[in-house]
Amino acid sequence: MISQKVAQQSLRRLAVQPSSALTSSVTKFASPAAIATGRYMQMRPTSSTTNTTDPTKILAQQRLNRPVSPHLSIYRPQITWYLSALHRITGTLASAGLYAFATAYVAAPLFGWHLESASIAAAFGALPIAAKFLVKLGLALPVTFHSFNGVRHLIWDLGRQFTNKQVIRTGWTVVGLSVSTALLFALL
Repeated sequence: MISQKVAQQSLRRLAVQPSSALTSSVTKFASPAAIATGRYMQMRPTSSTTNTTDPTKILAQQRLNRPVSPHLSIYRPQITWYLSALHRITGTLASAGLYAFATAYVAAPLFGWHLESASIAAAFGALPIAAKFLVKLGLALPVTFHSFNGVRHLIWDLGRQFTNKQVIRTGWTVVGLSVSTALLFALL
């Protein structure tokens, strides 16, 4: 309480009559009395250049002069990058395919399409063997990869398999399991 009163009194004295030491050392600032009474306005130049141009162009020019971060180009590609990107891509493909088929299945009676199980099985049965294999592999590979890599992420959520060797080993394990399982499903 006493310290607050002392501080207030010294500030009041300073506002009324600034000391010469303070005034000489800080000449570029206004006195507290001028600020308190409102007789002071800070002035500074608006621009460092004399020409008046569009501020958005100035900003765009400044951005061009900034250094560019090397981002990914300075790092050696790793399996975790590829598997992370593939995990997102396969998840998007699987869900987009499911939504597209569900929408077509619901809209089929309106347009006269035949998307019943019997008609889909008959159309698939009429394909050549190589086409059947490729269709089944194309459907199985994204789903198996996304499933196995999802299990890998769940293991990571438990705080396990986090060393560099373990991450690389589990990454290649996911690739091997995904390809072998998808091939097995495609051959059935």
